[in-house]
Amino acid sequence: MQDTEGVTEAPPVGEQIHMPAPSRLPILNAAGLSIAVIGITISLVLVIAGLLLFAVTTLVWVRAAARELDELPAEHGHH
Repeated sequence: MQDTEGVTEAPPVGEQIHMPAPSRLPILNAAGLSIAVIGITISLVLVIAGLLLFAVTTLVWVRAAARELDELPAEHGHH
């Protein structure tokens, strides 16, 4: 938030900063993509397995982020 002089204001006292919950999804997502890329030179099975892991973790991660966004208080104006 900025006032008319361009100075950033602090959030109101008592307002919490939203932090996402800890998750293994980002590392699994990166591992899936890495396995798929490495699999290009080794085996089609690794490519398929890596892409499958990447796709599943991406879908689960996006759904979890959407759920967390929906759980934010209405005054955050995300809708």
